Amino acid sequence: MSRRHPRGIGKICPMADKYKGGSFLLIATDPGSIFTPEDFADEHRMLAKTVSRFVADKVFPVMDELDAKKEGLMRGLMAEAAELGLLGADIPEEYGGFEMDEICSTIIAEEVGSVGSFGVTHGGQVGIGSLPIVYFGNDLQKRKYLPSVANGEKIAAYALTEPGSGSDALSAKSRAVLSADGKFYVLNGAKQFITNAGMADIFIVYAKIDGDKFSAFIVDGNSEGLSTGAEEKKMGIRGSSTRSVYFDDVKVPVENQLFEIGRGHVVAFNILNIGRHKVSANALGCARVALNLSAAYANDRKQFGKPIAEFGLIGEKLAQMAVRIYTAESMVYRTGGLLNDMLLSLDRGGPDGGRLAAAGIEEYAIECSLGKVFASEVQAYAVDEGVQIHGGYGFISEYAIERLYRDARITRIFEGTNEINRTIIPITLLRRAKKGDLPLLRAISDLKSRLASEIPPRSNEEELIQAARDIFLFTLGAALETSGDDLVKQQEILGRLADLAILTYAMESGLLRARKAAGKGGSALHKAAMAKAFLYEAIPEMETTATEILAAVSAGPQLAELRALLGKLAHHVPIDLIALRRQIAAKVSEAGKYIS
Repeated sequence: MSRRHPRGIGKICPMADKYKGGSFLLIATDPGSIFTPEDFADEHRMLAKTVSRFVADKVFPVMDELDAKKEGLMRGLMAEAAELGLLGADIPEEYGGFEMDEICSTIIAEEVGSVGSFGVTHGGQVGIGSLPIVYFGNDLQKRKYLPSVANGEKIAAYALTEPGSGSDALSAKSRAVLSADGKFYVLNGAKQFITNAGMADIFIVYAKIDGDKFSAFIVDGNSEGLSTGAEEKKMGIRGSSTRSVYFDDVKVPVENQLFEIGRGHVVAFNILNIGRHKVSANALGCARVALNLSAAYANDRKQFGKPIAEFGLIGEKLAQMAVRIYTAESMVYRTGGLLNDMLLSLDRGGPDGGRLAAAGIEEYAIECSLGKVFASEVQAYAVDEGVQIHGGYGFISEYAIERLYRDARITRIFEGTNEINRTIIPITLLRRAKKGDLPLLRAISDLKSRLASEIPPRSNEEELIQAARDIFLFTLGAALETSGDDLVKQQEILGRLADLAILTYAMESGLLRARKAAGKGGSALHKAAMAKAFLYEAIPEMETTATEILAAVSAGPQLAELRALLGKLAHHVPIDLIALRRQIAAKVSEAGKYIS
């Protein structure tokens, strides 16, 4: 692949200069300010075709052999991917990479998402395995390691999880002690469930210096004292390497200590932000292929003399899969646009350029987390319904949907479980509000003033988006009044608040994309139908979720009063969702695949 890349196309989301993470809960967004797949430049479309062709021609045909761990096959595919530039998208040109924009990186992640084992191996290489060096490494570290990562000569792995610390990463027990001559850190400990461990030449390892300063290190895979356990026998993604890694007096040169001593958490958590965005794109790609397989099967499979796609309940499944995939796709590329413009707005030419990029990405940590949760759960829904549409054949391993179903399950676990991400969303919002970075409390106060006036039933899509914002703010306000600072300790409530925020971003992203495409032919009408269907499905779900929170924080007359106010905010004129889904299903069935 040529080293020409679409970084020069300029800002693609003008709102990114003034849009702060989480602001979608407070203000309406102009459709023209977001990035959508319809905004792809020619280079983006060319890249999508390149990756899609590589996946279809090189990876799909050997998935059984990959899952059987055929010796050398995965490494060979990674080398072929490197030749196409697919391992160096996020690596600067001066260090052997292609330095593509974030949209390109998102496209690559989406396209490899359907080939679970390869996609996970690829993600371990280009994301969490190498980005710590890209963003936090010094010039010498970058020059030593990044070219061989970009060209596929070396495979990278990210070693954070331990047997006793998964989500609670900072409780890690691995230790590093400076040698008497000051030339090495002597590393001891164990890591668990490490992707790419069996083939890794480079490990990003987290350990506590002197038992208390959580720090990051670059550890060569051939270091004396480093060993790996047996391959884990997994439910899915069987072709990827997953092993424990052991460090027995491993000598790590002091120059391989990454970033600042005692600030390994800055590396770990910032890398996980962009990792979550990439996982959301992986999940989207898998869900899309699940629908494609299901639509094709439903058109071919005949029962009672006609294709099962013509049966109402099968068509409804196809429609709901399409609606959710469209919504996830809208969210993923909206967030990708925000990240892209943030990165383009920064001067990353100096030695601190990578750290500036990581800090900029952190601005959209909320959007990265909610995208990961939503897209991974859309993926789970799509593969499950895909199996159901296939009937008994969906349970047979020779049908691709069976593998997609197994491979998809991990997505809700890694890069932070969905439960952890659900707590991150409201806690981050509250922390930013407390610092004055996000005027949440003022918005809650303004809503109380508006509630004193009559609020007519919501009668159009824009009013439903405002209803979603209002429901979130109203419910958060009620929870804060009752629980105050103790709210952050109540995970059940935090999780439901996160669901309200997730649905708000999802609803708005789908509608903004449809509005931006308005007037551009039949596909615009299809987008509008899918956006509308999701809106009218989501509002009753939000009201139910909000009611559960209100009942948890109030009782008696106070609960009755809060429910009445919630009813005002959620009241809307219903539409015929059954007919709308039939319309969407007809489009999907006619195309025989997902279309947007």
